[in-house]
Amino acid sequence: MAATISSTFLSASLLLLCLLSASRKGCVAFVQQELAAETHHHTLQVSSLLPSSVCNPSKATDKKSSLTVIHKHGPCSQLTSDAPTFTEVLLHDQARVNSIHSRLANTVNNVKEKAATSIPAKDGSVVGSASYIVTVGLGTPKKDLSLVFDTGSDLTWTQCQPCVRYCYQQKEPIFDPSQSKSYLNISCSSSICGSLSSATGNPPACSSSTCVYKIGYGDKSFSVGFFGTERLTLTSADIFDNFLFGCGENNQGLFSGAAGLLGLGRNELSLPSQIAQKYKKVFSYCLPSSTSSTGYLSFGNSGISNSVEFTPLVTLSRGPSFYGLGITGISVGGKRLSISASVFTTAGTIIDSGTVITRLPATAYSALRTAFRQGMSKYPMGKPLSILDTCYDLSSYNSFSIPKISISFSGGVEVEIALSGILYVNSPSQVCLAFAGNNNDSNVGILGNVQQKTLQVVYDSANARVGFATGGCS
Repeated sequence: MAATISSTFLSASLLLLCLLSASRKGCVAFVQQELAAETHHHTLQVSSLLPSSVCNPSKATDKKSSLTVIHKHGPCSQLTSDAPTFTEVLLHDQARVNSIHSRLANTVNNVKEKAATSIPAKDGSVVGSASYIVTVGLGTPKKDLSLVFDTGSDLTWTQCQPCVRYCYQQKEPIFDPSQSKSYLNISCSSSICGSLSSATGNPPACSSSTCVYKIGYGDKSFSVGFFGTERLTLTSADIFDNFLFGCGENNQGLFSGAAGLLGLGRNELSLPSQIAQKYKKVFSYCLPSSTSSTGYLSFGNSGISNSVEFTPLVTLSRGPSFYGLGITGISVGGKRLSISASVFTTAGTIIDSGTVITRLPATAYSALRTAFRQGMSKYPMGKPLSILDTCYDLSSYNSFSIPKISISFSGGVEVEIALSGILYVNSPSQVCLAFAGNNNDSNVGILGNVQQKTLQVVYDSANARVGFATGGCS
């Protein structure tokens, strides 16, 4: 804020000097150019790049029918596992993206399970890379569990006792269905058991006439267990009986202390579909600007901003559970990049809460990178960081400016990416553009969670639309 006020004061002073000068025409043109640059750039202190070590909760989490969203490795989280390095996060993120691309290219074939680790990867998730968690209640009496929430996955599951083969370490006690008055197994003969094939990519199995699910992820993580129903408590006013979920007795992977996963995809077994009678397949969230703050996950139309702009929801034929979007263009520093519309329509784009870094078609990313580097030409380049090839060494600066970036979607919707969604910061000497390119234009683009920060993102499957509003966490 101080930087904005000071730059505005400077511009006003320049304008006053122009009015007093002899060559007003040229001077006014100069000031107009400076004002335009200010309008289309962010100016900030280098010291503000790193997150606080203290949790600063957002007041927006007080919304009705809302769950608090926490970054699993920030100071607001109580998960005990060590935080991965930035390089490790990006490697897991690439594994997730590879899994999504493989799934949508229809190259992941269902095969019989020879061993637990050979379960075919179907869902978009590499849970080790998914960043955000919510706490829900399961069972009677209710047991609180921290779950990674993921729009790229459908089946909700949690670790369950007894652990037959593997169970990884989690924060809360592992859920024990035998201690719940409301847990029921699903029979193999039930038609809903067959629904697991589309939700997990693997046909269900049977054990003592009980339906068994199995799901694998792109980083070789997996969960296997019984398919059952249970009482799900989201908030005190949102309690749902007979919620279908996986009770995993054999689980392995990089789940970072979370008890399991909350599936927010479009399949009939996803959470939005199961609570559609009350909330009409509408949910929204805001991801916080930093790991030291909080966001929210809300259900229904309550609390949706009046300023939300909606773009049509696109269904991908090979991935109907994903939320597809139609990108039409990208602007950097207020200037629309010259990118053919066919670049974005060749493979399409999905929005995904679990992917960290936005992936663009190779042609689009090349144009974005060139424009961003031009806007940052006065700053020294830094070392690349894994998949991020445009980084800067700002360690000798007190403040700096970066060009604003906005993405245009079908329906005339233009979304300005928040400052926190443009940069991925390892240290002041390694401040990187938080976008990456796909290998080619035939791989699906992905709008990742970094670019979604501070936006209210609204998913309205019933009306086939996705909405965006700025300032969603405030």
